[in-house]
Amino acid sequence: MIILGIETSCDETSASLIEIKRGEFKILKNIVASQIKTFQKYGGVIPELSAREHLKKIIPVIKKALPSQGKKIDYLAVTQGPGLMTSLLIGLETARALAYLWKIPLLGINHLEGHIYANWFKKRKINFPLVALIVSGGHTEIVLMKEHGKYKKIGQTLDDAAGECFDKAAKMLNLGYPGGPIIEKLAQRGNNHCYKFPRPMIKSKDFNFSFSGLKTSLLYFLKNNFKKKNKLEKELPNICASFQQAIIDVLVEKTLRAVQKFQVKTLLLAGGVAANQALRKNFQNKIEKREMELEFIYPDLKFCTDNAAMIALAGYFHILKKKITPLDKIKVNPQLEIGNE
Repeated sequence: MIILGIETSCDETSASLIEIKRGEFKILKNIVASQIKTFQKYGGVIPELSAREHLKKIIPVIKKALPSQGKKIDYLAVTQGPGLMTSLLIGLETARALAYLWKIPLLGINHLEGHIYANWFKKRKINFPLVALIVSGGHTEIVLMKEHGKYKKIGQTLDDAAGECFDKAAKMLNLGYPGGPIIEKLAQRGNNHCYKFPRPMIKSKDFNFSFSGLKTSLLYFLKNNFKKKNKLEKELPNICASFQQAIIDVLVEKTLRAVQKFQVKTLLLAGGVAANQALRKNFQNKIEKREMELEFIYPDLKFCTDNAAMIALAGYFHILKKKITPLDKIKVNPQLEIGNE
């Protein structure tokens, strides 16, 4: 079985070809055209400009992902949400036209589901039930997964996502975009206990998050303590390390509390912030310190950010569950959620 995946939810235009034989996954091609350089000068994604970039790139990207002669595409899988409306529409309508032309089924995929399934490229057995922490620029959610295709959202951010908090902090510090990788790099040279930032909702009994207050605390911290630019530059590694640690502490504590409550066997990391090495190490250290019998799995770095391979693989599990929607019924949903069904 060969599946062509298409992903255009935000600022990456991606197409990927995966092959499944006897339950084994092989990525034949995974093409990603990033728009990061386009948006660095703006400090963030501009939806209309992103849509224009997708229009220019989607056909060339898909052409590069097409199979060689002798191989036939059996299914198409495309992101239908969540994401930017105009960007999603370009991906879905292109996929719909191709599915109609090639006379093959089209699978509408939840982008967040794709991030979870990026972990299956690790080629190891993943045991259920599991808890997945999806953490990215647009989402911070804890999802309980009892089997393939069965999700229950048990926690989410009430305001900013963790990745968004990183980006806004980087903007305050004049570090550039995207903020997460820049802050992480600077934090490697800093003392993560140098400055004390709040850990919002870390003691609340639920599994929800809030990062807007942390962002505000950084704003006032900078106003009160660093009026001179040269002084701020010297302290950037310590500020970044301390700020990053505040986010990590909340993510780790809340997620491990969910793991214990629901008595799961596996913890998955998913999303762009899952690439953060300090986050991974903090999870691993806490799991070992608490002597938890827990399988901790995270995607390879190339599968943390948006890509079509994860969309194609999620499509495969839709096929196994026979979750195939008629071609004309698949719709874009920028607010699509996971785990509320």
